[in-house]
Amino acid sequence: MRFFLLTFCLLSSIAPLVAQRNFKLQSPDGKLSVNIQVGKQITYSVIHEKDLVLSPSPVAMELGDGSAFGVGSTFKRAHTTTLNQEIRTVLYKKSTITDHCKELVLEFKEGFNLVFRAYNEGAAYRFVSTRQAGFKVKNEPVVFNFAKDYDVWVPYVKSKAKDIEEQYFNSFENTYTYTSLSKMSQSRLAFTPLLLALDNGKKVCIAESDLESYPGMYLINRDGTTSLQSDFASYPLTTEQGGHNQLQQLVTSRAPYIAQCKGATNFPWRILIVSTSDKELLDNDMVYKLAAPSRINDGAWIKPGKVAWEWWNHWGISGVDFEAGVNTPTYMAYIDFAAKNGIEYVILDEGWAVNLKADLMQVVPEIDLEKLVAYGKQKNVGIILWAGYYAFDRDMEKVCKHYSEMGVKGFKIDFMDRDDQPMVDFHYRAALTAAQYKLLVDFHGTYKPTGLNRTYPNVINYEAVNGLEQMKWTGPEMDMVTYDVTMPFIRMVAGPVDYTQGAMRNATKRTHRGINDEPMSQGTRCRQLAEYVVFESPLNMLCDSPDNYEKEAECTAFIAHIPTVWDRTISLDGAIGKYIAIARQKGDQWYVGGLTNWEARNMEIDLSFLGAGDFTAEVFRDGVNANRIASDYKKEMISIPSSRKMILKMAQGGGFALKIYREKNK
Repeated sequence: MRFFLLTFCLLSSIAPLVAQRNFKLQSPDGKLSVNIQVGKQITYSVIHEKDLVLSPSPVAMELGDGSAFGVGSTFKRAHTTTLNQEIRTVLYKKSTITDHCKELVLEFKEGFNLVFRAYNEGAAYRFVSTRQAGFKVKNEPVVFNFAKDYDVWVPYVKSKAKDIEEQYFNSFENTYTYTSLSKMSQSRLAFTPLLLALDNGKKVCIAESDLESYPGMYLINRDGTTSLQSDFASYPLTTEQGGHNQLQQLVTSRAPYIAQCKGATNFPWRILIVSTSDKELLDNDMVYKLAAPSRINDGAWIKPGKVAWEWWNHWGISGVDFEAGVNTPTYMAYIDFAAKNGIEYVILDEGWAVNLKADLMQVVPEIDLEKLVAYGKQKNVGIILWAGYYAFDRDMEKVCKHYSEMGVKGFKIDFMDRDDQPMVDFHYRAALTAAQYKLLVDFHGTYKPTGLNRTYPNVINYEAVNGLEQMKWTGPEMDMVTYDVTMPFIRMVAGPVDYTQGAMRNATKRTHRGINDEPMSQGTRCRQLAEYVVFESPLNMLCDSPDNYEKEAECTAFIAHIPTVWDRTISLDGAIGKYIAIARQKGDQWYVGGLTNWEARNMEIDLSFLGAGDFTAEVFRDGVNANRIASDYKKEMISIPSSRKMILKMAQGGGFALKIYREKNK
C-alpha cells in the first residue's frame, strides 16, 4: 500500500480545539530523551545527549471508518512508570537480559493508548487499542524525520520492478546500498532493520518488534527529502497457488486496508536504536526484550545445535558404492558423519517430498523416511525436514502430528516471501502448532525476526539474510566479504540468522567463482570458523560435504563442538563494513571471533573480561599465504598474556577464531 500523509488540515478543522500538552521521557541514565507533543496531532522527537536523533515526527493510525488514532484525539490522562527487570532468555546470545527503561502511557478517549519507552540504548513506541469491537486499519503512516541528509545503509527489496505487488513478494535477502537519505530510490521499498549514520559517530537503527497479526513495515523515501515513511502490504483478498514448485500463495487482489484487528490489540513497537559506537550494535537486545514473553510453559525439549546440511554441497559425497542424491543411503551417510562428530541434526532439504504436489504426506520412493528417523535416533542424530510454505500450511495439524509421532525433530519452512497480515498470522500458527507437537521451526524465505523467537522459542532460527547460498551461483560481482562485516551491525540487531557458513573450499576475490556442485566461499578458511562465533544462530548449519570435513579434521572439530547459544556476549570492536570482533561465553569457556573486509589488518583485542587466572587459547589464524590461497591457516595453542592484550593478523577477507580455557592446574 503506497504511503500517503494524513490530511491533518482537514481533520483538525473538524476536531475540537485542545491545548497542546508536552511530555518528556528520559532514559534511566538520563542521556536519551523522548519529547512528545499532544495536540491536534501527536509528534515526538528523540535527543541523545546534545545530539538530535529524530526531528519532530507525526504518530498516527488511520482506521477503516475514516477516523484516526492520533489526529484530533481527546487526551484523558498520562502515567509514567519505571521498568527494571531481568529476563531469563531461551536460546539466545546471553542467558539474562536487563530490561530497564522509563515508560509513558498516554490514554485517549477514542479507545486507544500510545505507549513510549526510553532505554539507555534507544526509544520505542506502540499503539494499543482498548476497544471492545473489532476494526480495520487503513494505514499506519509511520514517519521518521531527520534534520540532515545522513548517510544510510539501505536493504532494498530484490525486485527492481516498479509494480508494488512485485516488491511485496520478496525473499528479504539482499545486500546493502550505502547512500544518503536524499539519494534513496523514490520507488523501491526497503525493509528493516535500516541504519543511518548520525553526527559524532553515532548511529540509529530503525527496527520493529512484537509484530503479531499485522503487516511488516517497509520504509521508503518518496520525495527525496531527509524523511523516511512507512509502507505496508494491504490485506490480501484473493490468492492463487503458484510460485516455486507450486509451494507459494500468490496475491491476486488486495483490500483497501492493511489489517483486520480485534478490539483489544497491541500493535508493533516502532524502535529507534541509538549507538555511540558501531560495536554497540553487535550486542543490542531491544527487539528481543520488547517482544511478548514466551508462551511455551516448558521448553526443556527445545534443543539447539548444529546441522549437517546437504543442499549447499549438492549432496556431495564421493568414494561410495551408491549414487549420491536424494535417497536413503546418502542420508544415512550424513547421519554417520553427524554422529561421528557430535552434530545434533541432519536436514533433508527440498526433494524428499514428491515435487509439484504441495503435499508433505507424499514421500519420494527413493527415501525411506521412517528408516532414516530410526537410524538417526539410534545414533543420537535428529532429523529436520524441509517444507514448502503452502504444503505445510494446507495441512499443518496433520503434518505436525504425523511427523512428530514418527520422531522428526522439526521443520525448515520455506518460500513464504511475504509479510502481509495473513502471512504474519501463518508464522504464529506454525510456531504454535509445531510447539504443541514439540517440533522446532527454522523459517526461510521469510521476513526478519521481530521477537517471535522469544514468544515461541521453538522458532529456533530465521533466514532473511543474504547468506552463503549466494556463493553457489554468483562470482566476484557478489561482495560477500564486505556484506559479512556489514550485516551483523544491521540485520542481526533483529535476531538470529541462518547464514549457513562452514565452507571448506575457500577463495580470494580473484579466484572465487560460482559452482553449484562444488561451491566455495569468499574469504579465508579462518573467516568461516570465525562466523560461528560472530553470527548469532541457535541452529547452525555445517554447509559443506562430509568428504570435505573429513579432510579438514582440525576445522571440523572446532565448528562441530562450538556452542550455538550463550551465557554472555561481549562486543569487543567493530566498524561497519570494515571489521568485527565478538567474544561469547558458554560455561567456563570463551570463544572469540574476528572478521575483516578485503583489507588485511592487525587487530588488537582486549581480553580483560577473562578476569584473574591463567588461560590457554586454541587459536586459528590466517596463514602466511592466505592472501593467495584462502584455505591457508595456522592452528596453535598459546597462553593468554597477563596484559590480556593480543594482536591478531587477518589476511584480505580474513578472520580469526579462539577457544579459551582456564588453566585449572595452576
